[in-house]
Amino acid sequence: MMIENGHSAGRRVSCDGERATVRYVGPVPPTAGLWLGVEWDNPERGKHDGSHGGVRYFTCRHPEGGSFVRPAKVSSGVDYLTAVRQVYENQTEKVLSEEISISSKKLEWLGIEDRGFESLPSVLLGRCEVNGPGADGEIRKSTPNVQWLDMSQSLLSCWEDVSAITQQLDGLEGLQLGNNRLRLTSDLSAHCRSFCSLKVLVLNSCDLTWPQVLQCAPMWPQLEDLSVENNNITELNISESIFKMFFCLSDCRLEHLNLSKTGLSDIRFDDTPPGKKKQKNISLLMNFILISLSLSLSLSLSLSQWSVVDELAKLPSLSHLSCRGNQLVSSDGNPKTVHQLLIAKLGRLVFLNNCEIHHKERRGAELDYIKMFGEEWLKAGGGSQPSTQFIGQHPRYLTLIDKYGAPEEGELKKPEPFALKNQLLKITFAFPDDADRKPIEKRVLASMVVQKVKGLLYRLLKVPAADLKLTYTSPKMLGTEFEIDSDLKTLQFYAIEDGDQVLVRWS
Repeated sequence: MMIENGHSAGRRVSCDGERATVRYVGPVPPTAGLWLGVEWDNPERGKHDGSHGGVRYFTCRHPEGGSFVRPAKVSSGVDYLTAVRQVYENQTEKVLSEEISISSKKLEWLGIEDRGFESLPSVLLGRCEVNGPGADGEIRKSTPNVQWLDMSQSLLSCWEDVSAITQQLDGLEGLQLGNNRLRLTSDLSAHCRSFCSLKVLVLNSCDLTWPQVLQCAPMWPQLEDLSVENNNITELNISESIFKMFFCLSDCRLEHLNLSKTGLSDIRFDDTPPGKKKQKNISLLMNFILISLSLSLSLSLSLSQWSVVDELAKLPSLSHLSCRGNQLVSSDGNPKTVHQLLIAKLGRLVFLNNCEIHHKERRGAELDYIKMFGEEWLKAGGGSQPSTQFIGQHPRYLTLIDKYGAPEEGELKKPEPFALKNQLLKITFAFPDDADRKPIEKRVLASMVVQKVKGLLYRLLKVPAADLKLTYTSPKMLGTEFEIDSDLKTLQFYAIEDGDQVLVRWS
């Protein structure tokens, strides 16, 4: 590693408010003097890929993510204690009035009589360009009572830098490290003692992959809440062989895993057959990441295949799931059917998209699932041993038959032939902002566009169509109000069904 004037490849720097990693230190002919070749966190700040004049000096992942800058133009940051002094000696009142939020935890300052550093329960150093611990042992003397630490958007270069700070904070429970670029060390398990009390960890926007998260996991044996939002996690391929690389974490405590905004679209547990659940004792980080007794998995999935949902069903403790904005479709094109299928396929789910699944709703969804795919089940051989292909597509079907019994032929759902009576919907128009106006019941075509519905309401209410705002509710999803936001879409597009209620408001 080349080191000149205190700069070395791999170190973190900032320049004009942007952070970067030094990739090259040295001359760039024909110009004189020393240059730093940097790879920017924000590639839009860059100009090239590390090449100049036909010579490659370093490489970047983005074709225009690199630049050459003079050493005098960059900042290498300050140590932890210098940052603490800069923030808390100059801005004490402002800092103590700030609300502290780390992941899903919201904290408040405790009553502090002595405003010295020794009394600080939380230290907020986000954007303070912390680059390391400073003098040995001084952190333990100066801020011994810190429980919550924010070092987001810092200039820390690697996990050793983080460990050198946290090992001096024995009571540290929450750590915010968002928007950093931390190199992995060869022996991460050696840093377990540095995070032995850590319960909440935020690694949002750190450009991490899922294998890197797993590689780091042995450092956090007591972790309860892990957030890795907005990282480079597009696939979870979790086979037993992967976990044999890691140390055994027998006392799993993880309760919440946040993988939102990662672009995650594929999840696979290659060592578990369809319809089977992961066993708690098969392997190490499986316990740590996936099979906590009360795991709440927060995901923002771009799902396009039902097979991914079937993979999630292998997690026996999956109780919370958020998957709005996915691309899953049902055979009838109805979003409500997609909602029901998710409930039926995920038997242990308690909350879906932050809404509790009640017993009646689950029972209805599971019975409908049996009827919906009953004909396929019969064609696949029926009984308790249908074809492997059917089991692969519907791994929970036999479990549901054991629970409710096999469907009778007369119960099987079949597509209804097109007829006008099948396209008419009985809709109740209600007026929540006008208590004196009684609801109006009408029969309308499912193919009617919203614009014509508003025209109908104009004739009934004498309110201009442009002033009307429509939403609807369904008895199948009590407590949820769906927006109708396009005049050019049909009622069928919004999955409005017979018996639904349209709520009419106007300005």
